[in-house]
Amino acid sequence: MEKIGFIGLGIMGKPMALNLLKAGYPVGVLATSQASAILNDAGAKIWPDAAALASASDIIITMLPDSPQVEEVVNSGVLSGVRAGSLFIDMSTIAPLVARNLFDAMRERGVEALDAPVSGGQVGAEGAALSIMVGGSAAAFGRALPVFQAMGKNIVHIGEPGAGQTTKACNQMIVGQTIQAVAEAFTLAQKAGVDLVKMREVLLGGFAQSRILDLHGQRIIDQNFKPGFKIKLHQKDIGIALKTGRELQVTLPGTETVARQMEAAMQQGNGELDHSALFLNLGH
Repeated sequence: MEKIGFIGLGIMGKPMALNLLKAGYPVGVLATSQASAILNDAGAKIWPDAAALASASDIIITMLPDSPQVEEVVNSGVLSGVRAGSLFIDMSTIAPLVARNLFDAMRERGVEALDAPVSGGQVGAEGAALSIMVGGSAAAFGRALPVFQAMGKNIVHIGEPGAGQTTKACNQMIVGQTIQAVAEAFTLAQKAGVDLVKMREVLLGGFAQSRILDLHGQRIIDQNFKPGFKIKLHQKDIGIALKTGRELQVTLPGTETVARQMEAAMQQGNGELDHSALFLNLGH
């Protein structure tokens, strides 16, 4: 099996890397990661820096918070260590333009690259049930598919480089606006004295049914805003969507509304809470 170097062992990356180990892949991680000891105990090999990790890997995967972190680890280590014929897969959520630039930089070194952001949150990462949306060549996708299948279930090759990141931006627009709708509906119902438990139950049987109503509706009822996906990260993703909209001259009024709500949540000090905590913006 191909050797995998995995960079980025956070809320999402750690369980993803553990699932690769469970599937039998040889996995290497960086010594600097806070979770390196956990991965080492599970069978991962520890490497001192990104260059060493890349040179020892057939496939390099990054799962980092934002574009600058991906660019930094690539430029400061991965590019100097990566071998021609390797495959680079960025599974972070970053700007489509950055994904295309990374594709070009890797191609100059004889390396295929894929942008493969994910959806499904911590639960999906832990259960190897992520949705994975992939941009890049069909050949590279075919090579990566068994690796993706160790981490996700709904895996789709979207198209050219950057297409995966554009799709992820669209995903985050829909998720953000749906959370806002659920938060507003629950606020209105609560103010009117409606039982939120019963309302959620009946709405889940109708046309308003959604995974967000199901999971985040329950979070709102329980007042459980421990992060599965932090507001500050979703705010970053919404920013990517709006920037992409400006580049393509597309007006996104609903997304702009959600961006304002996320900025308000950040100003209230709620950036580390789960994105369902947009509910708290509404006077709770």
